Amino acid sequence: MAAETTEQNMTEQENPVLDSDSQDVADQASPSEQAPAAVKATTGKLSAYDLIRAFEAEQLKSDLPDIYVGDTVRVGVRIREGNKERVQPYEGVVIAKRHGGLNETITVRRIFQGIGVERVFMLHSPQVASVKVERRGKVRRAKLFYLRDRVGKATRVKQRFDR
Repeated sequence: MAAETTEQNMTEQENPVLDSDSQDVADQASPSEQAPAAVKATTGKLSAYDLIRAFEAEQLKSDLPDIYVGDTVRVGVRIREGNKERVQPYEGVVIAKRHGGLNETITVRRIFQGIGVERVFMLHSPQVASVKVERRGKVRRAKLFYLRDRVGKATRVKQRFDR
């Protein structure tokens, strides 16, 4: 019996859902008390997990090509210099793909002035302006870290024509 009365008290203390009848209740409450009711009304009955999933689905880019390990890609990276913004291309071989969904990343390796340079790009980041596949690579590994130890022509990847 005591448990039932505490449950009834808890439900009475919760903020009411805003509709035409409860608008008077919301008008009588102070502005600080109205904010949680408005937030609760907009989230509806979504759990925190569903809310995060819905937000992440909105942020996903839809114009990305299919990228595979071994492909040579050209990534357009947004660079800010003062108040100007430009897109700088970065071309290299995809040596790794990680994660999935909004957190999907690719590691791109290129040789710059005789030194191997690798960059990790989050594909759905606003810093990545564009991704274009220049050529498809034929590899038999999920990660091409062995290319780090190779020099010159040994770093070449065979071209694939069926994709």
